[in-house]
Amino acid sequence: MTLTEQFSALDSLLMNTRLYWQCTAFDFDALPWPELHAPLSALSDQAVAELDSDQEQLYQFFSSYIPAVEQLSRLVSLPAITNTRKEYPFWISNGIKGRKFTQLQDFVGALPISNQPVLEWCAGKGHLGRMLAFNGAQSVHSVELQSHLCEQGKKSAQQQGLAIQFSQADVLKDSIQDFFSPHTHAVALHACGALHQTFMHQASAAKVPQISFSPCCYHLFTDNNYQAMSEHAQQSRLNLTHRDLKLALQETVTAPSRVGKVRKTEVEWRLGFDALRKSLTGELGYVSVPSVNKAIFSDSFAAFCNWAADKKALELPKDIDYNKFLLIGQARKTVTERVELVRHVFRRAIEVWLVLDRALYLQQQGYDVSVNTFCEKQLTPRNILILASLKTPST
Repeated sequence: MTLTEQFSALDSLLMNTRLYWQCTAFDFDALPWPELHAPLSALSDQAVAELDSDQEQLYQFFSSYIPAVEQLSRLVSLPAITNTRKEYPFWISNGIKGRKFTQLQDFVGALPISNQPVLEWCAGKGHLGRMLAFNGAQSVHSVELQSHLCEQGKKSAQQQGLAIQFSQADVLKDSIQDFFSPHTHAVALHACGALHQTFMHQASAAKVPQISFSPCCYHLFTDNNYQAMSEHAQQSRLNLTHRDLKLALQETVTAPSRVGKVRKTEVEWRLGFDALRKSLTGELGYVSVPSVNKAIFSDSFAAFCNWAADKKALELPKDIDYNKFLLIGQARKTVTERVELVRHVFRRAIEVWLVLDRALYLQQQGYDVSVNTFCEKQLTPRNILILASLKTPST
C-alpha cells in the first residue's frame, strides 16, 4: 500500500466505527453497545487489564463483534527500522535514564547517515544533539524553550568538546525562520502537537533536505477541533477533537503496580463524587474535576469529595452516606474500564491516521517520505519515525 492508500483505508474504517471510539467513557453508567454487553460482562478485571496491554489480542477479541476490526492489524502496520544498537562512551549517557537512553540509541540508529549540520528541535538538554555530534555531524544547533536546559546542555557540550550551539526560543511565538537552512538535517524526538507541526511547516518551507522526527502528544498547543495538515485529511469526514487525539496516546508501557493502584482509586473516587454531585444537582452528564496531587488519594473518599465539591462550588450536606457513593463509583469503574477497552481497539489507528496526515503533507511539499517504527513499543509506544528527503529536480 502507498501512504495515500493506507490513509484512505484507515479513514474509511475509523469513520464507519466511530460509535465505538468517539465517546467519553465516564459518561456511561451502563455499557452503550448491546451487542458487546455479553462478551464485555464476561471479562474479569484481570482479563480486561491483560487485553488492554496487548493490542493484537484486542484486535482478535473484538474482531467477532465489531465490523472491520480484523483489518486493523494490517492497516496500522508500519515497517520497522532495525539496526545494531551502537554503544556510546559513558559520558554521553551521563544524566540520561536507562530506557530514555535506549530510545535515543534506536532513534539515532534509524536516521539516515549524514554529516550535514543538524538542527535539533525542542532539544531539552540536547541529549540527542550530543549523540549526533559524537557521530560526526558537522555541527548541531539545539533549540529549546527553557533557558536553564539550554545552559545545562551548553555546559555538557563544552565539557565533552562537542560542536553544539544552543538557542533559547519560544518556537510558537518567536521568529524562527533563520534556524532553518537548505543545508540542514532537521531532527526532533517527541516534540508535542503544534511544536512538531511548526517544525514541519518551517523545515519544508526552507526546503531543508532531510527532515526526521517522531511526533508526540498530538493535541498539545492546538485548537480543540483538529486542523488537518494534508489535502487528503482535509477531505476526511472525521471531526476529531482533543479527546480523540488523546486516545492515540493511551497505549502505555506498563506502569509500576503502585501507580496502577493509585489510578484505580482515583477513577473510583472521581466517579463516586460524580454520582454524589448528580444526586445533589439533578444533572445527568459527567463533569470532570481538576487534576490534583496524587497524595490526596492516600486520604479518605470523604476528604476527596470535600475537596472536589470546593472546586465545583458545591455545598455538601452533613449527612452524606459516603460509602454508598463510593460503591457506586466502584460499580461505574467496571463499566468505564470496559468502555475504555473498546475505545482502545482504535488508539493505534488514530495515531497512524494522524501520522499519515503529516507524512502526506510533507509529500505535498516535495519530499519523499517513509513512515517507520524505530524501537520496540516496550521502550516507548510513541515509536513512529517520519523520514522525509527533499526530491531533487529531474533533469
